[in-house]
Formats: sequence, C-alpha cells, structure tokens
Amino acid sequence: MRILVTGGAGFIGSHLVRRLLKNGYERVVNLDALRYSGNLENLADVVGDRRYAFVHGDICDADMVATVLREHRVEAVINCAAETHVDRSILEPCGFTRTDVVGTAVLLEAARSAGVRRFLQVSTDEVYGSIETGTSKESDPLAPRSPYAASKAGADLFALSYWTTYRFPVLITRGSNTYGPNQYPEKFIPLFVTNAIDDEPLPLYGDGRHRRDWLSVFDHCAGIEHVLRHGEPGSVYNIGAGNERENRTVAEAILAHLGRPTSLIRFVQDRPGHDRRYAVDCARLRAIGWAPAVPFESGLAETVEWYRKHEPWWRKIKTGEFRDYYERAYGARLRDGVSKA
Repeated sequence: MRILVTGGAGFIGSHLVRRLLKNGYERVVNLDALRYSGNLENLADVVGDRRYAFVHGDICDADMVATVLREHRVEAVINCAAETHVDRSILEPCGFTRTDVVGTAVLLEAARSAGVRRFLQVSTDEVYGSIETGTSKESDPLAPRSPYAASKAGADLFALSYWTTYRFPVLITRGSNTYGPNQYPEKFIPLFVTNAIDDEPLPLYGDGRHRRDWLSVFDHCAGIEHVLRHGEPGSVYNIGAGNERENRTVAEAILAHLGRPTSLIRFVQDRPGHDRRYAVDCARLRAIGWAPAVPFESGLAETVEWYRKHEPWWRKIKTGEFRDYYERAYGARLRDGVSKA
C-alpha cells in the first residue's frame, strides 16, 4: 500500500512511519504542519529512504490535502495529526477543535473524493471518560471530560458518520496512555524524567492516585498497523496493555531508575475535571490477532535511558515557548505545592 500518515513528525506518528517503512510498504508520505510538537529530527534516520516523502502542510488545507493524495496515489490514510495534551486544551481549547475536528473532516472528505481504500482515525481512551471499575468497551457511550477528549470524540463521530452515510471504509483505534522515546516533554513520563535528570520538582496532580493503562509506543503502532490491515471497516478497536498504574507509582519508579529521591515529587493543585481512571477492554483487537509485547517495567526503563542518552534532543525543546507554557501550567501550582516526605 501507499500510505499517508498525518502528524508523522510527532511522537506516535514518527514511530508509525518508521514501522511502516521497516515492514516494506511501497510509499509512506508524512504530512505534518510542524507545530510545536512536530519535530523532523524524530525521523532523521529515514530521510534517505526513497519510499519516504515529507510534505509540510496543514490538514485543514483541503486543496493541499487533495493534491498530496493525488500526486502520491495514496491508498490508505492514517490520521495521527492532533492537538493531544489535556493541560494545553484547558488553556487553549479552540485550537483543539480546529485541528482535531475540522482537520479530520477535511481529511475524510478529501480521502473519500480520492477513492482512498482505508482511513484509520487514531483516537484515545479518554473519549470514554473516567470509569471507577471495569473496562471501557468500544460500544460504550462517549463521555469526554476535557476539551481535548471532546475534540477527539467529535472527530471519532465524524469519522463513523462517513461509514454510515457513504460506506467509506473508516477504522478507529483508541489507544491508552502511550509512552516511549521521542515523546514531547510536556507529557507525564518525559516531563518527569527530564525534570528528575535536572533535579527539578515533579509536579504530581492531586493525591497522585489517578490510574492509567500504560502502553508502549511500539505496541501502540503495532496495533494501529494491525487494524489497518485486518480491521473491519466501520469498527472501533481499543488498544491497551493492561498495565494499570497510579501516577505516583510511575513517578517513584522514574526516580528509582535515575537514582533520585522521592522528595522531588511535588503534590500540586489538581487540574480541572481530571479523570480518575481509564481502562479499556481490548478483546476485539486481540480476537483478530494483536497482543502487547512490551512489559511496562522494561519499557519504562528503556524510555528513561533513552532520555538520559538524548539530552540534546529534549533540552532544545524545553526552552522558549515550552518554558512559557510550563510557567502557565505549573508555576503557581509548584509554588504552592507540597513535597513528598
């Protein structure tokens, strides 16, 4: 297949591009607007591959998207392009609507008009909202509780409408909390790892007992590719690893790997509408032959080591705009926070 990956310079997108090239796809086109979290350094190792092409562009630009699909004779689209950070969505919600909802709508219509054979929308378990017990199934009602989750839920519904209305072959994956190398350091694990390396406090929301299912980016990308190849059009597939951990437990594990004291943990004011727990039922995806392969303990250790060995990559990021964002999100919280004994 000839595949277009949108947001391919981002975290999940770059790992997916690399995986698709490794697995022998005829053409992999990376369309990315290169906003703050898009980084072409993430794909420096594939630039020489003749099957790879990069296009700098915005998925909301319908004419440009149509041109890319036509010129590269794209057969399948994987939409990884999105604004993805909950904290940023609380500070700047409108940008999430534009990229996540409008951008997805533009892509869907362009792909349908171009006769694309498969369209995979990469979504998140956060669309289900917080659940106290059990696991979320693909058929459960959507109950997003942040602007980010709401924008992704809107995109999912738009995608599914194209299956119902046009029988356009749409697929959706909803992944759990993903971690690994090259993740932009606003997210939980890379932020805590890089802060700990610099002996800076780790801002842990509330009591730190929020629970997430941690999924390696390598397993996540394997799940996405598996759904692209084997999924049933019009269907949704959860991707999770069954690695539920409290945030404070993950923070303590990061500090242990780095030999730093737990006193670096700073309990800070919780963010508004913070979901307590996510957990997804992955039986549908397992039934078509996928299963996670990366244990959390080894995956976390390898991720921590990657950030330790690639300081130039993240130090360039944690300047300028990032510092402004960090102060807005955490400055007052950290000043009023309480360190763990």
